[in-house]
Amino acid sequence: MAFDLDGTLLDSVPDIAQAVAHTMAELKLPAREQEQVRGWIGNGAQVLIKRALSGDINGDVPENVFKKAYPIFLKYYAEFLNRDSVIYDGVENTLAAFKSAGIKLACITNKPAQFTTPLLEEIGLLPYFDKVVCGDSYAQRKPHPMPLLEVAEFFKVLPEQSIMVGDSVNDIKAAQAAGFYSICVDYGYHGDYDVHQFGADVVISHFSQINQLLQQAA
Repeated sequence: MAFDLDGTLLDSVPDIAQAVAHTMAELKLPAREQEQVRGWIGNGAQVLIKRALSGDINGDVPENVFKKAYPIFLKYYAEFLNRDSVIYDGVENTLAAFKSAGIKLACITNKPAQFTTPLLEEIGLLPYFDKVVCGDSYAQRKPHPMPLLEVAEFFKVLPEQSIMVGDSVNDIKAAQAAGFYSICVDYGYHGDYDVHQFGADVVISHFSQINQLLQQAA
């Protein structure tokens, strides 16, 4: 079973927004609201900062502007990595139940590795995962199916025996392309999209509902 990180396991927007705010201030560019940043997360740090620089979802900015801003953002995000981030209700108990049941667990995120592992360790979720895949682990990242297929191969299970849990269209597209069963949480980062339009096999409103789904399927 695989899980997205930001917007699925953890509300990391407050810290990411702080890093964006400090980046924009250092570059003397217009401030971005936290809710704007919330809608820009999901495609990795590089796309996020391009969206912040441009002020829109397309993230069209000159390469020289991006190259100046990105290291500044990385510096600030390392500083604010786990100040105000909060694990969503039900996540830890549910992961603990899966772990004790012997279910193999993976975290598949588009967040760079330099932040993912330290963050999972600091918030106490790292021990639950048998495999952590980051945005720079493979040549492709979500919505490409490669990270999910690599995880299935790692665990020696068929894709159709695997589950992907996420909050964004990228998670569900990756699951569909890989042949995974898909579960979408409706509380995460999905911008103006209606999560019921993503085509997930099931949509849930609380993380603990995953356990109920597995019990019903058993």
